[in-house]
Amino acid sequence: MELIAFFVLALLLVASALVVITNRNPVTCAVALAFNLVAIAGVYMVLDAQFIGLLQVIVYAGAIMVLILFVIMLLNLREEEKPHPAGTFQRVLAPAASLLFAVVIGRALFLSAPSSFPEKADGFGTAASIGNELFMRFYYPFEAISLLLVVAMIGAVLLAKRDVS
Repeated sequence: MELIAFFVLALLLVASALVVITNRNPVTCAVALAFNLVAIAGVYMVLDAQFIGLLQVIVYAGAIMVLILFVIMLLNLREEEKPHPAGTFQRVLAPAASLLFAVVIGRALFLSAPSSFPEKADGFGTAASIGNELFMRFYYPFEAISLLLVVAMIGAVLLAKRDVS
C-alpha cells in the first residue's frame, strides 16, 4: 500500500512540476508549486516522517508560498504574451531527449523498485532528531538559506521600487 501511495504521489509531483515549468501565468505556476510542495509533504508522510511532512506544509506550502505570491504581486508580473522562438534543432531534440530520459528513469525504477521500504532507525522523524541534525550538522547551511531569503526579498522590493520611479 505504501508503494502505491508513493508512486501516485510521485506522479502528482511530476505533473505539478510540469505545470510549473510550462505555464506562462505566474500565479498559476505559484499554485502548481504549492500543490507540488503539499505532495512532497505527502511523500514524507508515506515515509513515516510526520514531523518533516508537517514542517513542509507549514514552512514551504504556507510561509514560502505567501512570500512568492507577495513578490509576484509586488513585481506586478503578467502572463507572457509572445512565445519565445525555438529553433528547429530545439523542437526536435527536446522531445527526443525527454523521451529517452523518461525511458531510462522508468527502466531504472522498474529494475530497482523495492518491494517495501527499509526499517527506520529509532527516533527517525522526531523533532529531537531533526533539531539535532539541523542545528548541529547543518547549522551553517541553515543560516545561509535564511540569509538568501532575506536578500531575495530585499532584491524584490528594490526591483519594484525601481519600476515605480
